[in-house]
Amino acid sequence: MLFNSFEFIFIFLPFSFFIYFYLNSKRLTEASKGFLIASSLFFYSWWNINYLPLILISMLFNYIIGISLTKDTEHKKVSKKQLLTMGILANIGLLGYFKYSDFFIININFALGSEIELLNLALPLAISFFTFQQIAYLVDSYRGETKEYSYLNYALFVTFFPQLIAGPIVHYKEMMPQFASVRNKVKNYKNIALGLFIFSMGLFKKVVIADSFALWATAGFDMATTLNFFEAWVTSLSYTFQLYFDFSGYTDMAIGIALLFNIKLPINFNSPYKATNIQDFWRRWHITLSRFLKDYIYIPLGGNRKGRVKTYNNLMATFILGGLWHGAGWTFIFWGFLHGLALVIHNIWQSIGFKINSIMAWFITFNFINITWVFFRAKEWEDAIKVLSGMVSIENAFETLNIIQLISFFGIFCIIFLNNSTKYLDKFRFTIIKVIYSSVLLFVALIVSELRSSSEFIYFNF
Repeated sequence: MLFNSFEFIFIFLPFSFFIYFYLNSKRLTEASKGFLIASSLFFYSWWNINYLPLILISMLFNYIIGISLTKDTEHKKVSKKQLLTMGILANIGLLGYFKYSDFFIININFALGSEIELLNLALPLAISFFTFQQIAYLVDSYRGETKEYSYLNYALFVTFFPQLIAGPIVHYKEMMPQFASVRNKVKNYKNIALGLFIFSMGLFKKVVIADSFALWATAGFDMATTLNFFEAWVTSLSYTFQLYFDFSGYTDMAIGIALLFNIKLPINFNSPYKATNIQDFWRRWHITLSRFLKDYIYIPLGGNRKGRVKTYNNLMATFILGGLWHGAGWTFIFWGFLHGLALVIHNIWQSIGFKINSIMAWFITFNFINITWVFFRAKEWEDAIKVLSGMVSIENAFETLNIIQLISFFGIFCIIFLNNSTKYLDKFRFTIIKVIYSSVLLFVALIVSELRSSSEFIYFNF
């Protein structure tokens, strides 16, 4: 079930909202949690019910390991560290089996000339996100940062439907105190107004802006055999804007929906295309993933504590793994490698003390991001080479300048000059102007959604 589908907007969401608060109004708090978990699992199963047992088994396994990590097990045969290692390896093994089996078989066949048959496994929805979230929970439990003895609470933490499918990747300690709060168990009309406002903006971003850019990105990457200068740049920029408006739109919708239930999800985007260096970009883009990579990969590897060379190696390893997390393909790994390399260069640049004009810094950063997204989007190396070759070829460069190219400048205008929707989270004031504004956005988005077939969010594939 998609956030931008009519079934979700007009049936599932209102039904879940009213029943949840009705149960709370009758002081049936445990029943309200159970209902929200059941609703979330129904939401998850709508896609493919065959994978419902997978997430249930995963939750039960991690809950048992987490409980064991919060208790004194040092006197037993298995230490906490061994238990944590077992839990992490089991989660990675599950993710690896479904997501990377065919990738490794393909590479083994290529390297050895073998003909091992592919498994052709369908990727379970949200497996990358709920796996990372549960790994974070296990590590936090090992560190003594969580104390959870209720499976109902843990299941709600994992399955809460606004963030289940594509994040944000949340921590137990930032979510469950909110569900436990008595004030959050009654309807909050300010949160409802703000939630609908943010949701409308996210829906508009996805349906009207992202899906429009998707048409041109798909035409360039998947349909065209050759691209001239402007066609190639329109193709790359279209995907750059599609990806941002698609994923930030999803996150806005998730934040808005969660607010209806009086839950505040962490901000995941902070105008990342305004960044003036690559480090600044990763502090703004997919913030909860950046937090995970830093806290659970980069720092455990040693971070920046063991000298420059080790720091650079840790950066490269972290972002190569980050690229692999996004997809089972060498183009994703190379994308991660490029970002790791850029961070190493930035680190060296800072240590020398070089500085450049902020406009030039933005221009270099944005173009680097745009170029590397080509590898992120390309299905094959040939697709990436086709686009990049066109981007550096000035032959027939001005022959196809038209409205489609001009629309790319609309994307640049939006990401530079318009405010991030999250600025409203702390300073929202209910006014008739905001009601009209969000109503127009919602109406236009619903009309466009009706005219087009509903499309998946990009990060559903990861």
